[in-house]
Amino acid sequence: MSGAYTVQLGHGLGLIDETRMLLDLWQPGMNAPDLYRSALQSGYFGTLSARRLHDMITVGFGMRYLTAEAAPALLLKPIQHVVSRAVFEQLLFLYTARAHPVLADFVREVYWPAYAAGKTAIDNEASQRFIEQAVRDGKTTTAWSPSMVKRMSSNLTSCCADFGLLERGARRVRTILPFRAEPLVVTVLAYDLHNAGLGDNHLLLHADWGLFGLAREDVL
Repeated sequence: MSGAYTVQLGHGLGLIDETRMLLDLWQPGMNAPDLYRSALQSGYFGTLSARRLHDMITVGFGMRYLTAEAAPALLLKPIQHVVSRAVFEQLLFLYTARAHPVLADFVREVYWPAYAAGKTAIDNEASQRFIEQAVRDGKTTTAWSPSMVKRMSSNLTSCCADFGLLERGARRVRTILPFRAEPLVVTVLAYDLHNAGLGDNHLLLHADWGLFGLAREDVL
């Protein structure tokens, strides 16, 4: 297991447009409270309550992009208006999956097997079965209630839709979309794993490649 499952993915799901705005506001050296104060003053998020904005920044943005001395934010800020939308969104997907093991495991264990089997869609029932099994296996931080299981099941498919793996929109059944790792994303991930101290063999076998449906031979 890559880590305990929490409900924190629900604090924004993909957060793609919000992440762009927050990256514009964020400056090196800022922590989550600093960014929250800057966001409040900016007026960019006037439609959100202060509590909602706080959760989005500390639990959403902060957990994903201000970890490891803000290495993700330091990478993303200067390139977000230069690289293609597909590259930017796939990098956000990578960091979101790293921050939320429930999403990472769902993609590796449900999405890609369904894709490989030639299925055309994934429904909320499939994600609910995944969550129910995780609860039984003790992968969650607490025993989730039936309503929480249902909510997280919907969050998983909605988040996958945000990142382009599944059809967007308010749907219980979502079409599986073609999803291929962009070459620049592969390069960034390879360098990231290399700089983390992984040797060649361990790099090729790292679980992060599975987020993009890539096995060792594909990466090589």
